[in-house]
Amino acid sequence: MKRILVTGGAGFIGSHLCERLLKDGNDVICLDNYFTGSKDNIRHLIGNDHFELVRHDVTLPYTAEVDEIYNLACPASPVHYQHDPVKTIQTCVIGSMNMLGLAKRTGAKILQASTSEVYGDPNIHPQVESYWGNVNPIGIRSCYDEGKRCAETLFMDYHRQNATRIKIIRIFNTYGPRMSMNDGRVVSNFIVQALQGKDITIYGDGKQTRSFQYVDDLVEGMVRMMETDDSFTGPVNIGNPGEFTMLELAEKVIELTGSGSRIVFEPLPQDDPRQRKPDITLAHEKLGGWRPEIKLNEGLGKTIEYFRRLIDRNY
Repeated sequence: MKRILVTGGAGFIGSHLCERLLKDGNDVICLDNYFTGSKDNIRHLIGNDHFELVRHDVTLPYTAEVDEIYNLACPASPVHYQHDPVKTIQTCVIGSMNMLGLAKRTGAKILQASTSEVYGDPNIHPQVESYWGNVNPIGIRSCYDEGKRCAETLFMDYHRQNATRIKIIRIFNTYGPRMSMNDGRVVSNFIVQALQGKDITIYGDGKQTRSFQYVDDLVEGMVRMMETDDSFTGPVNIGNPGEFTMLELAEKVIELTGSGSRIVFEPLPQDDPRQRKPDITLAHEKLGGWRPEIKLNEGLGKTIEYFRRLIDRNY
């Protein structure tokens, strides 16, 4: 049995990870300040003897004796990370330094949940880990994009300078149950609008593409990455290479929900990437043949049912 710390553990992805780690027989400390996370996401885990919930902000030091750390703490949707951009970059940078300091002291292995946003608006397609990216350092998304890039730098420097045992993954668009209704991400936006019979809003002409990964596939990739030999640090892309335009996604959501919503178009936000698709060759090679298993229709079906229940309960 390992003692594992999950920062951002009450969030969308973090709560699924906590579930998986408990299922695998570990002690789990869930750390969250509830800026975007919610107790509702992990309420069913409270009372489990191997689960501990701590309200804490990672920009402040935290001490515990742990074997592994999954550093997920950070708002991940534009609506949330642009709400307080200074706090976002503090979470990325100071939060990472605090967790790396804890890993250095305890000898724990630490995984950084980085993001495909480090590639910015990419000039190569699909994106491979060796690509350095095309990021605007002074744009409205920079607090998150550059914050995550700086966090990767910190992880590599702690590894080189202090022999800290690190892992870096770059997460591509992920969806599933426990996403927030108001997080502004495209899958949740489309589903909630369709279920409520509202117009589905597409920003831009709808031809920009994304690759959508179901949360269970991501969690499997994260656990496999943590289990790899210490000589492999990453970064490694964790995502689904299936590529869809925003218009295709909207039409699919309308079909699966049976909604009568119509599609409307709004101006594209600043620095919004035109294409996003992971090259997962390295993940397949290093993570025991890992590949995403959940097809888009199946994952959307599960996510739609989650939001349908949530809307019915709230309204």
